[in-house]
Amino acid sequence: MNNIKKIAQETGEHIEHIKAVIQLMEEDQASIPFIARYRKEWTGGMDEVMLATIRDRWEALETLEKRRDFIFKSIVEQDKMTDALATKIKKANTLVELEDLYLPYKPKRLTKATIAREKGLEPLAEVLYRQQEGAIEAFAQKFVDEAKEVKSAKEALEGARHIISEWINEDSETRAALRNLFQHRSAIKAKVVKDKKKEAIKFKDYFDFNEPIKRMPSHRILAIFRGVEEGLLRMKIKPEKGDALEIIDYKHLRARQPNPSSQQIELAIDDAYKRLLRPSLETEMKKELKERADKEAINVFTANLQEILLASPLGQKRVIAIDPGFRTGCKVCCLDEQGKLLEYVNIFPHTGGKGYQAAKTLQELVEKYDIEAIAIGNGTAGRETRSFVEDLEPFKDLLIVFVNESGASIYSASAVAREEFPDLDLTVRGAVSIGRRLQDPLAEIVKIDPKSIGVGQYQHDVNQNLLKESLNDTVVNIVNRVGVDVNTASKELLTYVSGLGETLAKRVVEYRNENGPFTSRIALKDIKGLGPKAFQQAAGFLRIRNAKNPLDGSAVHPESYTVVKQMAKDVNSDIPTLIADKTLRDKIELNRYVDDKIGMFTLQDIIDELAKPGRDPREAFAQVTFDKSINSMEDLEVGMVLSGVITNVTKFGAFVDIGVHQDGLVHLSQLANRFVKDPFDVVKINQQVKVSVLEVDVDRKRINLSMKNVK
Repeated sequence: MNNIKKIAQETGEHIEHIKAVIQLMEEDQASIPFIARYRKEWTGGMDEVMLATIRDRWEALETLEKRRDFIFKSIVEQDKMTDALATKIKKANTLVELEDLYLPYKPKRLTKATIAREKGLEPLAEVLYRQQEGAIEAFAQKFVDEAKEVKSAKEALEGARHIISEWINEDSETRAALRNLFQHRSAIKAKVVKDKKKEAIKFKDYFDFNEPIKRMPSHRILAIFRGVEEGLLRMKIKPEKGDALEIIDYKHLRARQPNPSSQQIELAIDDAYKRLLRPSLETEMKKELKERADKEAINVFTANLQEILLASPLGQKRVIAIDPGFRTGCKVCCLDEQGKLLEYVNIFPHTGGKGYQAAKTLQELVEKYDIEAIAIGNGTAGRETRSFVEDLEPFKDLLIVFVNESGASIYSASAVAREEFPDLDLTVRGAVSIGRRLQDPLAEIVKIDPKSIGVGQYQHDVNQNLLKESLNDTVVNIVNRVGVDVNTASKELLTYVSGLGETLAKRVVEYRNENGPFTSRIALKDIKGLGPKAFQQAAGFLRIRNAKNPLDGSAVHPESYTVVKQMAKDVNSDIPTLIADKTLRDKIELNRYVDDKIGMFTLQDIIDELAKPGRDPREAFAQVTFDKSINSMEDLEVGMVLSGVITNVTKFGAFVDIGVHQDGLVHLSQLANRFVKDPFDVVKINQQVKVSVLEVDVDRKRINLSMKNVK
């Protein structure tokens, strides 16, 4: 209960709602999409982001409690627990605080301090630490013992200082104060490794770098860490030494006037900081800084992924998909409305003398399959292929679309593609993927590892487990928000549906193949292994188009069908008529249907869904039009105003495809006629924009763009 109260304080949510969320997740094994959509009364209407925040914080606090219990038991077993220490352990709010308290009691490897203790020098260290007046050299002489390898008073004092250094290092208050100094007043200092300037040229900005860590954005932090990882940069994180020693002096230097003992303490303080505290806290700070940068980079990646997954679908249209190429030709695939491959050929529109035959082949395929749109990959030869197709007279009225093919090659070589098309060449599989991306981006992109999509920043440098979890959350939330047609969805898409997973998704497809299309949601219960709990979790997100019961094609959950029937009955109607007639829905008094199982949140969702049953929440498809006179970087001139589409958003700006095979960068400072702190406040992936050309560097393949004062 204490952890629930803590989460409530941190999030501002009600304790009872937090408690309900934990219960739903742990006892009922409910998914975040299910809780967010169908248990709003329990949570007060929390969205997926807040639910994930509560889940992650609960798990972190559970980990903290397990560590607290372990540390407490360990110290008790050593018979070193005191009331004061027990109170500190119980009050510790972070793992760092707990580890600081545990440090003096942690099993140690052989250290300079343990060696000194074995030589019997701890009593000398205790006397020194009291910093009283007295002849220290003479007292230290008493500890000289050849048998213990203490050959002189000087060696005895040195050993005593090692013990004191360890005491200082293990003092939790000292570590906390120094940690605060490192966090708020330290800087990252980076230098190029000697004799590696040529290899490290891509890290030129960090050859002699110094910046306070509080001001450093995540992309610079990750760039330095990458340089260090590649052995091209060296990095240090530290505050001013004088500031650190001042903190330690205040805690451990007690003598009002310098004396022989206090002088020994000063030496021990310097040793403790240089040999123990600074390396330890620097390592800790690097870890903390990396985690902070990882989190920011992952947030950028997931925000971009969300927009990619929510890209507007063309819908169920018959499509020709073209994977462009020069020397090897263009792979052409014809797909039906559901994305089924009908036929594929290879054409050579860019090879001398073969353009006529390529045009003839395309025209025959368009007529044969009554094609409604042409999807062209935006990679090599993409612009040239599009120009070729657009110039063909029979295709003037056809929709011709550039499709971002990032990750298509990953799909074409994947186990998923091999299972689906075992006899096809990789390039043909890639063309199929391009066409399906136009029809339904979400359904196709879920087949590949999200990291392969090529958005975000430094995704290969961040914590891969954390990245995977975050991306998986994003895919799950979007798939369930959009909903899935159970009769056409692939196994890969069904895997992300709440309550299913890989095994049940496979069984859904197998059942569909053996028995034909599902005609009702109830039929899902016939699938082996899909029990009541899985049905409850999944049913509301699975759509059955043209079902006898129209609610089966909507987001209304089967557990609410009874109340919808009652609504229809109360206005002297049936469900199809209620869906079609707004005037009937307006007559419904929702408060009449509130009981202990259903509340106003759910009732309002039902009414909203009846107004647009099963409607895709994604925006309507819109074509991006590039300037036909601009085909390469060489065609660009400073001052040109062009149309483009956002392909990637990072913390330092946005990349824009303007149709020249090389995306241009709109720096953060050029995104708007005002100060912009976060690019996501202004732009998002797939957004169509107008940009002006600021600079073109053909040799370095760099294009600088601006969105300021552009109309």
